[in-house]
Amino acid sequence: MNPSIARNPLAQAKKTWRLQLREARLAASSDGIANAALTANLDALIAHLASDLAPRSIGFYWPLPGEFDARGWIAAWLAADASRRAALPVVAERHAPLQFYCWTPGAAMREGHHGIPEPAAQDAQDAALPDLLLVPCVGFDREGYRLGYGGGYYDRTLAAWPAAQPPLTVGIAYEACRIDDGVLEPEAHDLPLDAVVTEAGAHLAGRLRSR
Repeated sequence: MNPSIARNPLAQAKKTWRLQLREARLAASSDGIANAALTANLDALIAHLASDLAPRSIGFYWPLPGEFDARGWIAAWLAADASRRAALPVVAERHAPLQFYCWTPGAAMREGHHGIPEPAAQDAQDAALPDLLLVPCVGFDREGYRLGYGGGYYDRTLAAWPAAQPPLTVGIAYEACRIDDGVLEPEAHDLPLDAVVTEAGAHLAGRLRSR
């Protein structure tokens, strides 16, 4: 990522949005009904992807406070088909693209950068290149643009992904974190997500909008 991004004049506005939306997200994440609806909507989106887009491997995230916990959904998705694979991101070094390693329920974990658990098994045979990524959102808009934590990890990761195998990207968020159209100005390095799933439904964007 270009270091000039850190000096972008939109940075302060995004910082303000993050503070506001993280509070809203923390409140929304405590709603059991909202989480059940989000789970059902995620299940429906993945189940209804066309055969050429149906993922065999999914990269997801270890939930931080306020984030939807996808581990239960991932465990059920894996249990439905023994050929499926799931993976969690690993920060090998700060300001570098994420690396993904296989995860199963009960897998040994270790503390990684930023104190986030990551798979303990990180040999070459444990590495993964998921077909689809579940991406946590601090905020989002209907065009599929995401407001993250500001570290740029997913931007760098997608920019470095093999061009022949781009993953589908599905943001996970709550409606309380949706930003009005035109407010979240995309920057040169921003790519829209292919969908954002919330408790209200799936907002299709990117490559899925035309499907």
